[in-house]
Amino acid sequence: MEHWGGMLRLLLSGPGWRGGTRGWAFSSWRRHLPSAGLLSAAELVNKWTALFEKEGIPEAQESSEYIVAHVLGAKTFQSLRPALRRQPLTPGQLQRIQELSGRRLQRMPVQYILGEWDFQGLNLKMAPPVFIPRPETEELVEWVLEEVARRPRVPEGQGGPLILEVGCGSGAISLSLLSRLPQSRAIAVDKGDAAVCLTRENAQRLRLQDRIQIVPLDVTLERSWARLLLWGPLDLIVSNPPYVFRQDMEQLAPEIRSYEDPAALDGGEKGMDIIERILALAPRLLKDSGSIFLEVDPRHPELVSSWLQSWPDLSLHLVAVRRDFCGRPRFLHIRRSGTQGGCPVDVQPGPPPARVPR
Repeated sequence: MEHWGGMLRLLLSGPGWRGGTRGWAFSSWRRHLPSAGLLSAAELVNKWTALFEKEGIPEAQESSEYIVAHVLGAKTFQSLRPALRRQPLTPGQLQRIQELSGRRLQRMPVQYILGEWDFQGLNLKMAPPVFIPRPETEELVEWVLEEVARRPRVPEGQGGPLILEVGCGSGAISLSLLSRLPQSRAIAVDKGDAAVCLTRENAQRLRLQDRIQIVPLDVTLERSWARLLLWGPLDLIVSNPPYVFRQDMEQLAPEIRSYEDPAALDGGEKGMDIIERILALAPRLLKDSGSIFLEVDPRHPELVSSWLQSWPDLSLHLVAVRRDFCGRPRFLHIRRSGTQGGCPVDVQPGPPPARVPR
């Protein structure tokens, strides 16, 4: 959401710029570029970096490096062979780089420009306006995997955990958990048609479509949970829900405000609208001792704890709060149980996951 980490923070964050360059004439920057055949990849990166910096594009060099590398068939500029970096570009390559860089000048996120991004080692298709998975969410996935590994081993043949992802977006959470937990199954829900279609496409790309049910569903609608009972009681609910405080929406970077679906970001007045709905539905869907893992705003752990205490009949207890790599309380583990647990544990993060796309 509005919180960044790693390379994604570099590519999407920036000053509170307004307006964009959508009306900026193509010729105003095209005339600054030399003809094809005169520039190597390295020289073109420098040229576009200078132009991005002149136009106030955040992290200009990273943006230009990703675009040039993509056109040359690589994930990162650093992964290109030195000879390829020095080789003159073809007219077709130069034209394609100009086209993609023009989109960056309009503040389009690099993930949308490239049409793909890596998450937990999986290459996922990206398309606007579907929410772009953030590096923090990789930490949420790692925490879920750690907790699953601590549970008693399930006898062979009984299968792994049944996981529900609420607000699946591109399917990043569900598909990464399926890829790391070979016996698991998942249900991914989202109210956005574009998100449902993109999750379905990513599942097929990764050959995980046989282990996931992708359901168009709005959890705010009355009795929406009834459809989920068809697949049996859940072991886990995992979600990176809309949690931006409504008053903070206008402060988001232009890359977010102009391109990503506001419904995937806006959590209502206190950022709690969807969080509360998930918690209210969870007891009807979870097995005894089932767990909920949420990514939230740093202001939410206290709000969630108070909300749960005001609804004791739900038998949900906040058992741990985990900090992200910036030290902010970012992730919640809530468990369904018949007895009240102790105070929630404040869990520090482990080693950061690798950020460089493969």
